[in-house]
Order: sequence, then structure tokens, then C-alpha cells
Amino acid sequence: MQPMPQKPEVMSPAGHWPQLHAAIEAGADAVYFGLNQFSARAKVGFTLAELPEVMATLHRRGVKGYLTFNTLMFDTELEAAARCAAASAAAGVDAFIVQDLGIARLLRSIAPHTEVHGSTQMSITSAEGVAFAAQYGISRVVLARELALAEIAAISQTSPIQLEIFAHGALCVSYSGQCFSSEAWGGRSANRGQCAQACRLPYELLVAGHMQPLADARYLLSPGDLYALPLMPQIVQLGVAALKIEGRYKDAAYVALTTAAYRKAVDEAWAGLPLSITPSEELQLEQVYSRGLGSFFLSGTDHQAVVRGRAPRHRGILVGRVVRVLTSSILVAPEPKSAAAPLKPGDGLVFDAADWRSPEEPEEGGRVYHVHPARAGLLELEFGYDDLDLRRIRPGDLLWRTHDPELERAVRPLLQPAAPLQRQAVHVHVRAHVGAPLELTWRLVANPELQVTVRSPKPLDSAQNRSLDQAFLEAQLGRLGNTPYKLTALDLDLQGEPFVASSWLNTLRREATDALAQLQANAKPPAGGDPMAALRAALGPPPSPQPHRVPSELHLLIRTPAQLNAALELRPASITLDYLDLYGLRPAVERVQAAGLNVRVASPRILKPNEERIVNFLRTLACPLLVRSSGLLHSLGPNYPHALYGDFSLNAANALSARTLLEHGLVRLTPTHDLNAAQITHLAQALDAQALEVIAYQHLPVFHSEHCIFCRFLSSGSSYRDCGRPCEGEPIALRDPHGRAHPVSADIGCRNTIFGAEAQHASRHLSTWRNAGISAYRLEFVHEDTTQVNAITTAFRAALNDQISPSELSRQLKQHAPAGITEGSLVVVGR
Repeated sequence: MQPMPQKPEVMSPAGHWPQLHAAIEAGADAVYFGLNQFSARAKVGFTLAELPEVMATLHRRGVKGYLTFNTLMFDTELEAAARCAAASAAAGVDAFIVQDLGIARLLRSIAPHTEVHGSTQMSITSAEGVAFAAQYGISRVVLARELALAEIAAISQTSPIQLEIFAHGALCVSYSGQCFSSEAWGGRSANRGQCAQACRLPYELLVAGHMQPLADARYLLSPGDLYALPLMPQIVQLGVAALKIEGRYKDAAYVALTTAAYRKAVDEAWAGLPLSITPSEELQLEQVYSRGLGSFFLSGTDHQAVVRGRAPRHRGILVGRVVRVLTSSILVAPEPKSAAAPLKPGDGLVFDAADWRSPEEPEEGGRVYHVHPARAGLLELEFGYDDLDLRRIRPGDLLWRTHDPELERAVRPLLQPAAPLQRQAVHVHVRAHVGAPLELTWRLVANPELQVTVRSPKPLDSAQNRSLDQAFLEAQLGRLGNTPYKLTALDLDLQGEPFVASSWLNTLRREATDALAQLQANAKPPAGGDPMAALRAALGPPPSPQPHRVPSELHLLIRTPAQLNAALELRPASITLDYLDLYGLRPAVERVQAAGLNVRVASPRILKPNEERIVNFLRTLACPLLVRSSGLLHSLGPNYPHALYGDFSLNAANALSARTLLEHGLVRLTPTHDLNAAQITHLAQALDAQALEVIAYQHLPVFHSEHCIFCRFLSSGSSYRDCGRPCEGEPIALRDPHGRAHPVSADIGCRNTIFGAEAQHASRHLSTWRNAGISAYRLEFVHEDTTQVNAITTAFRAALNDQISPSELSRQLKQHAPAGITEGSLVVVGR
């Protein structure tokens, strides 16, 4: 039975104080923010010392504050994280937003009275994923941005906890929590708040090694920005608890305008009223920050819409197209859509020449000085002397308004209000008895348990002339001008005909509002547990000493039938099948079993509500599985009759999260790619090293995306239904600005994985890992041919048998890997 819908919170971002105040005045129900540690936006945030005042500021205004505690934590950080969590709970945060499963579990002991929300970085896309998170005390999960409204509704029908979705702002091309491009190419982790935005770089599409012409599309992994406001009548019926506006790196104007727009839209949709947003207001949202707005995945699959590819950054509003370049001015045809905010002197403009020149080159632009009407509806634009090089502007170039002075004037009332714009409803009960002190009880309508009572210093006398009445009280007590309150109801308990001076009521009103604000600001949960004791209990006793140099096992993961042929001849400890077409797996499984070898099947990383058939098919294979999602781990449950192995995508970054996952019956677990080689060694020492399976050779899966590159750029279709399945044709790759060609593959759900061009290898670290007791080593192949599979496996086998040195292993890998080798995410800085 579907739960009754609830009015969703409007949840706004705050990088620091200006954005926090903007969110409050614009009508946010909740604000999410980070500290300058343990936050997935490392460049912004408050200090821990500021946090009590942050929460007092929010609570005084009836706004909740959610702390983004959402990085993966390393073992060396657990003590600091535990102390920070305890201090944050004591400061009164209303919820922690977390990615790390171990941290979620730890928080239930440290801060049992504070909610824990699962971040979108947990990559939750199904009811099973929600149920998995709920086991660990998580009371709300932020669903992946790649879900459609129908899929969200399906999850909501059975969800045991609250759901939250993104409604506005930037989209990542990769599933959040599954992007390792920053880690692979920049030594910085998106799961640690240090995204390098590799998705916003230009790429060339290679088909069978040849460049595919794509006209003006260069930014093949750069999505537009989400805009769900027109869908609000449907969204409020889904049963989601909160609508999140992305943008902790955005300025206060962005926060104010987006919050105000979604506040109004949610209120109207919830009341059953038509949305009243005007074309001018929509243009303001586009002007303040936009890479191109759209509902994208929320409206269903349309791979032609998500990535336009012309530019990777904020453009503002398209206001025209160049028709002719004159000697000292430019003729443009105005864009009809911008008619609600026409071009005017003072606008900041940029000329977009992406049809014939890369946007990576400097663009022409500046402030327009004069705008003159010209023939045939054209406009003649004049700029400052030498502001533009007119030789670099051509007919056909697009014209964007990147800055609008009118926008600053429009947003100023929200950023510099003379009095609070958002006020909390109060109900006042008045007890006025002759011979007794006047008594006023003020109660928050939204939170009735918060109330204060104030009394007059003396008993009331009988009135000589006009006695106290309801109208007089409402007039005097309703004068709440500079307070964050509004009087919405007043009850009067009257005995006799008492007289009350206006000065008394004014004084008592001020006392009551001050006391109520202070009561709100001081609202804090009961004290939690000792953080160090909670951490020690969660970690448990140290592991027993482990034998060194146990015999090593070599496991191969292959993706093509040709690679399978080579793997069968090599006879590794196991062969893992990671095929595009799951339904072609059964014969391959049977071949491996017939050869007397252990076989495993790799699951998809993402499973959506309509993909239960994939889970059912995996069950019918009746073999061990390499599990890549928490939802699948929950679906299979403890009664699955074959061995389960956890993969890197479960994001085990520390002993807490690793133990939590292993408790689900996993035989072995592969750590997250966010760990370097030394951290993997430390994790092995903190656990039973036999419980780890490490990847010694692979092309790092740098992006895992719902957006299908094959469909978008090699077809005119919108989905698998009409794309013609170009993914079954020639191999493709994306060539980056450094000339590296990164292979692309599609899985059974049409999701794309972009693999790193260079093979990441652990040659230098094998000895240390073996000394730590690790025995299971996996080699993963993407586009290697049979000769390369054979040579690379043979080299690793020789190294693990101490027949060749690490330097010789590196030499052989460099010789045989398709596009060179790198240590990638395994690099230990300073070594």
C-alpha cells in the first residue's frame, strides 16, 4: 500500500554565511552544509567552532540544519571523525548526511538522537538499496539523480524510511559515488570532496580508432543542469520527504532565487494550485547559473537531451545570434525565448563561436554600451572601444548574456531584507483575570511543544474606561515587525473587565519573542555516547597476528569471449565474467565449470526498480557472484546458496565499513579505489587479510554513467528502443586533451563505463601486500587481446612466484598493456 504523500521540504545549499542567510530568507525548510573537514565539497564549509552559531541561527528561524559528513573515511581519520561527530551532535545538527556505511553505523552509538541520512553517493537506485541502508539506522536516503519519477514512485511504495531527491542544479555524468576520474588522473578523490571535474573537459569520439565528426559537440560528458520545477505537481504526490537544490559552491544570489522559486512551487503544488512561475522568473533561474536547464532523467530516458556538448560551463541566457559584423558594431537576431528579459545596455555578453572554434580558446565578450533597433527586427550592439576583437566574431555565432544587472536588483530584497521575510506562525493564549497577573503563552504552530509564558509584574485592575478585548490584543501582540514571527491565532481567557496598558503588552511581547527565539536556538538533542568508546566498540578487538607470505591466488576478470579463451588456457584460481550481454553468460559459465575452474559472474553496479529480471537471471546461473551494489547484496540475502564477493563499488574505505559489509556473508571484499597501496596494506592489517581481494591490474572504471554515449552520438534515438544498438558495433573510446583514448563499454542496462586508457598496476606493492597476508590478486581486462591477456597474466604469475622482480614485472606490463601503464590511484605520495 502506497504511503500518504507528505509535503516535501525545500532543502537549500549553503557554502557559508551569505548563502545560509539567503536560504533562510527565501523560505528553505532545511539547509545542508559542510564543515571544512569530512565534507564532499572541500573548498567551502564552516569551522567546527562556528557550528553552534550556525545551528542557533537556523533554529531561531525554524529551519533545520543537515551536516554533510559525506566523505569516505580512512582508518587514520576515524578518531578525528568520531570526535567531530560528537561535537556536531552537541551543537544541535538535525541530521548527518553520510556516504560511508561504517560511519553511519558508528553515528548510531555516538549520536543516537540525531538522524542519519544516506547521501546520494551511496548510489541507491532501488527499494532494496533503501532497505539495506535502513538496517543501519539511516532514516532517509537521497536517491540517485538518474531515476525517473515512475521509478521514484515505485521505490516510495515500499520504502521503510524517508526519501529525498534532487530537484535543481548540476548533474554529474557519473553516478555519484561511482566516479574515480579525479582519483585516477589527479590523485584527488571525488568521494573525498576533491572532484577535479574531468567530466567538463573536451573529448573526441573515436570509433574503431578513427575520429567521429560531431560538429559543435566537444564536451561529451558534460550534462546540463537539472530543473524539476515544472514537474512539481507530480513530484509532491510521490511521497518524497525533501527536494534538494544542488549548489554548495554557488553564490548567495543563486541560493536565494532557486530557493524562493521552489518554495513557491511546492506550496502551490501542494495546495493543488497551478504553478505561477512567469517566463521572466524562469529566465532569472537560467541567468543566475545554468549550463542549460532541463528535467532530464526525471522525465525518463532521452539520451539526446542530457548532454548537449557545446560548452561545459555557465552560459546564462541565449539572447541572440550574430547576423552581420559591421565596422564598429554587430547586428544580431534576438532569441524569442529571451523576450521577457530583452537585451539592454549594461548587460554582460559573450560570443559563442563553438561552431568553428573551441570554447577552450579565449572568447570574445564584454558589456554592451548601446542597443539600437535595426531593420527586420534585428538589434545593433555597440561595445566599448577595444573591448572586442571583431575579427574573431562571425555570422552564426551565438550570443549569451552571462551577467544581468537587473538580476542583482531583483535578488537584493532577499539578500538585504529590512526585516525577516520568512516568519513562523505563533498561537498566543492570553489569560486576563482581574486581580491576577496577565499571562501570555506563546506557542509555535509548527512545533507546539516549544512554548514560553510571560507574566505582568502586577495583578490586573478593573478598567475605568475601555477594558481589554480580543481586537486590542490582536492589534498589540501582532506588531511583530522585526521578529521572525507572525501572529496567526489568539485565544482569550477573560474574567471581569481588566485594564491592560499598551506599554505592558509591548514589553511582554518583546519578552515573549526573545524567549521563544532563545528557546529555539538552544534546542539540542540529549547527550550521546563517548565517541572514543563507541569507536573502540565498533572496531572490536585487534585481529590476531596473520601469517606472512601465504600462497597467492590469481583471479582473472574478463569481458570478451576471446579473453575467456585465453583465461581458460591460463587456468587461474577463478574466472570472473563481466559481459555486456548477461543472457550470453550461461554458456560461458558452463565452459568454465566444464574446465574444472571456479567461475564468478560480475553483477551490474546499478539496478533499478524495473530490472528485477536481472537479479532473477543471476540467481538462475547458480554460481558465485561478484556483487557491485548494496541493493543486490540485500536482495540475495543470507540464503543465497553460493559464494558472494564484494567489489570496489561498495566503497569500503576503512575497517568499519569493510567489517559491516563482510557481515553480510561476503567471502572476500575488494576495497574502494579511493585507497592507495599503503592504505590497502593498513586495511589488511586491521582485518583478516584473507578477507581482501585486491586488483593488481586494471583499467580503472573512471566514470559509470546512465548517459549513453553510443546512443547520443552514434544514433538519433533517445533510448535502447530506437537507437539501433550501436554499442554492438565498432569499439569506441574518448580521447582526452592529453591524447589518451579511454575505452567505453555499455552494460545490460545501457549504462556506460569509461575506462582509463592506461592500465593501473600494483607491481611495486605486491611484496608489501603479500607480507601483510593478502593472498587474492585480481587482474581485470577491458580491450586486451588474447596475446596481451596471456602475457600479462604470465608476468604476474611469475612475480607472485618470486621468479621476476617488481621492476621486471613493470617492464613487461609496459610492453604488453594496450596504452601504457600507471600506478594511478595506488600511488603513495612521498614514497
